[in-house]
Amino acid sequence: MNRSIGSPSHRSISVAGAVDFLQLDIGDAPRGGLSDWLARQIRGAIADGRLAVGSRLPATRTLAGDLRVSRGVVTEAYRRLTEDGHVAGRGRGGTVVVAVPHARGVGSRASTTAADKAKASGAPSPSPSTTTLFTTPPDLGVFDAIRSAPARIDLSPGLPDLAAFPRAAWLRAERSVLAGLSPADFGYGDPRGTPALRGAVAHWLSRNRGILADPDDVLIVNGTAQALRMLVDVLRADGISRVAVEEPGSLGVRQHLRPLDTPPVPVDAHGIRVDALRATGAPAVLLTPAHQFPTGVVLGGERRRELMDWARDGGLVIEDDYDAEHRYDRPAVPALRALLPEHVCYAGSVSKLLAPALRLGWLLAPPAYREALVDAKRLIDLGSPALPQLVLAHLMESGDLERHLRLIRRHHRRRRDAMIGAIREHLPGAVVHGAAAGLHLMITFGTEARGGPYADLSDAELATEALAQGVKVHPLSWHTQRPQPPGLVLGYAATGTAEIAEGVAILGGLV
Repeated sequence: MNRSIGSPSHRSISVAGAVDFLQLDIGDAPRGGLSDWLARQIRGAIADGRLAVGSRLPATRTLAGDLRVSRGVVTEAYRRLTEDGHVAGRGRGGTVVVAVPHARGVGSRASTTAADKAKASGAPSPSPSTTTLFTTPPDLGVFDAIRSAPARIDLSPGLPDLAAFPRAAWLRAERSVLAGLSPADFGYGDPRGTPALRGAVAHWLSRNRGILADPDDVLIVNGTAQALRMLVDVLRADGISRVAVEEPGSLGVRQHLRPLDTPPVPVDAHGIRVDALRATGAPAVLLTPAHQFPTGVVLGGERRRELMDWARDGGLVIEDDYDAEHRYDRPAVPALRALLPEHVCYAGSVSKLLAPALRLGWLLAPPAYREALVDAKRLIDLGSPALPQLVLAHLMESGDLERHLRLIRRHHRRRRDAMIGAIREHLPGAVVHGAAAGLHLMITFGTEARGGPYADLSDAELATEALAQGVKVHPLSWHTQRPQPPGLVLGYAATGTAEIAEGVAILGGLV
């Protein structure tokens, strides 16, 4: 039988019987573990190339009939493969292979070290640049370097479940948008963004973040990165040369704020310390109040009141609301912009909702800066591309984006729980921070006990060793300006549960 039907991206698998699809024999399956067995067989076929990326799996009802098992057995196996990120549902297009599992060593003994496992599974040897990636001061290209560094298991923070991107809904929206466009719609547009997306963003923020805004308040930008760069220019023109930042706080944010001075302000269990903010004398501060990066702390009610008093005294708050929609164990807190619009410059994007590749975000500025920011956007690029703006507006207004958010919340929560379980097993004594929301966890290592397992631990060296074993993480020291306890920032949303467990086990072996 010729199984190569069309190109890989349109390949389907004919199943005249169980013996045709992967030559499966239900007699080989252990009793009581049919779903595990089936998931392993399919995962192995993806890994060795028998099922290429783009292959469509048999319908659950069809495969269940051929194997003479209940449909629930097949559905459960497909669910596990979906959670691992190896397959994805495509609606009428069926269940499709979207990613190849990491190769694993075979025949290893229980006493095999983490390094031996990495070697057996084909982890690439680190290049000279990756051996010093975490141990030298990070430059502007450091995130490009970490993204391009080869690794079997990527636990970098900052990515949602990219395999779950709603391709079918995006294509439907794109066809609908294109069908309704006139020739004039393909010309130059408003540098603030299309009216459709500015209106959709205003509605989205009202429903999800408690922000009451007019569409004219919304400026569409190419992600939060562009918003920050525009703000730097506008603030400097206004005589502002210092923007305080959280400590610990995002290295990427500090890079985007160059060449402004960024004095660090400590963050504790209630959020940024406003008394320390006042002591810096900085006229502006950049915050992540809904889910502080990287600690995960939510800015408490008393601190919010103190911060609003500081802002009313003339301070400017730049609110980076980077992943507030991803809540698991508590409702989201209102955005600061909802409470003090005249003193808060609010930035958000779809990078954590859909995908960073879309490069779409929004900026809501106080009236004093609005016109200058529109001028800056006009001079930079005349406005963000209109077609993806219109498609995103369609997704927002149709309800497809909210349906997608509900789906990925379930994926992310399962992966978060898998990471917490693996940390408890393989890194006992490590303290987990920020588990209630977001796409990452921060862990810190106590060093008080002399001679303990974490005494004299360097998180930069640990991240270097982990990368050498094929596991990519961020050292906490990347995101600090002052000495802090060693730790790691671990992303879980874009990685399957099996890879999460293996990656944390390797980290435990290295420690």
